[in-house]
Amino acid sequence: MTPTRPSALALIPLLLFLAIFFGAGLYYTAAGEEMGFYQLRAPVAILPALALAALVAWRRGVRPGETLLQGMGDPNIVLMCLIFLLAGAFAQVSKTIGAVDAAVSLGLAILHPSLLVPGLFLIACAVSLAVGTSMGTIAAVMPIAVGVADAAGLDRVLVAGAVVGGAMFGDNLSVISDTTIAATRTQGAQMRDKFRENLRIALPAALATLVLLALAGEPAPVQAPAAAPAWLALPYLVVLALAVAGLDVLLVLGIGLALSGAFGLLALEGYGLERFAADIWTGFEGMVEILLLALLVGGLAGLTKASGGLAWLAQLIARIARGHVGRRTGEFSIAALAAAADTFTANNTVAILVGGGVARDIAARHGISPRRAASVLDIFACVPQGLLPYGAQLLLASSLAAVSPIALAGGVWYCWLLALVAIGFMAWPRRPGADPAPAATPP
Repeated sequence: MTPTRPSALALIPLLLFLAIFFGAGLYYTAAGEEMGFYQLRAPVAILPALALAALVAWRRGVRPGETLLQGMGDPNIVLMCLIFLLAGAFAQVSKTIGAVDAAVSLGLAILHPSLLVPGLFLIACAVSLAVGTSMGTIAAVMPIAVGVADAAGLDRVLVAGAVVGGAMFGDNLSVISDTTIAATRTQGAQMRDKFRENLRIALPAALATLVLLALAGEPAPVQAPAAAPAWLALPYLVVLALAVAGLDVLLVLGIGLALSGAFGLLALEGYGLERFAADIWTGFEGMVEILLLALLVGGLAGLTKASGGLAWLAQLIARIARGHVGRRTGEFSIAALAAAADTFTANNTVAILVGGGVARDIAARHGISPRRAASVLDIFACVPQGLLPYGAQLLLASSLAAVSPIALAGGVWYCWLLALVAIGFMAWPRRPGADPAPAATPP
């Protein structure tokens, strides 16, 4: 298909979706509904936006039906959907056989009550840094974290936000993360150089998050769950170990599901194949809403990109940056490009790939090194990804924790702090020669 000309009009459908979704949530909340943002479900709110995006695509010579299906069938979108399903099934089966209670008991025995939340944040950081995927980290850690939160009387939003923040720590920093790989490749940077540059920003944000989480209120007296054999926690421990070992997230969740089912069949009285199958289906049902939204958001992003919306956005930011020369201008332009692209695609890897060429051009014009450009590009693609209520990370986390994704967005303190530290780092004056080897102008 011949690329279409850049067009601001192509961005309007996503803005329409956000206006409908957030507008309805605010309206029902103001009207006194306790769950205001659940009155109009996101997969329904996005339908008018899809219709408008299809119309815009058709008017610009793009085949809307074919483009919609290509966006929905993107390998990243399909992978997310499979993760959603397996995570839901694993969580449900593990809960039924008592694995959650056993894991919670172990967690309460290891962590002091006053350090539960920062401890869970550290665990999520360690797992995500090892596996390089925020989705796999959330799927593995969140069920345990929710059980600990309930047993200790902690706010679920606070605990879920800590886990998501820890997951995004590794998503942004790990050398095997797809965002890190995409950022270094598009900017021509060395992986080790980008890691060091990124660590200077991510580490202060993580330390500040730990301090704030440790000070965030006093937990109620811990109410430990009913006694459960410690060996029932083995499925969770195996999942964490396999994830840290770098095994594919689908395989990790599949092994965890099979192991939980085997424990139930062998050790739980009255738990047969029919109950196991029913629990798997119940877990699937709990993920239907976020699975549908992930598919539809993928289709909307595909239509937006094919209609020239992302190209127009990149062109606008590049034009603004071209008029003002200097390191700060260039870095803030790359940050704005990455954040805007991620907001409109709800996929940080895609956002980096879409804006990578423009970011490299901006870096070359403003004397920014490849490692620096890759670090800024990666950080500001990951920050909004951890805060978008319609992004895969918050959808999975909110579903597993049974909290509103809107409320959860405000609880991911690490992402907010990472953005603040990164902005301060970019604004801080630097001595001449501190950022050597500017990126080469792309051919």
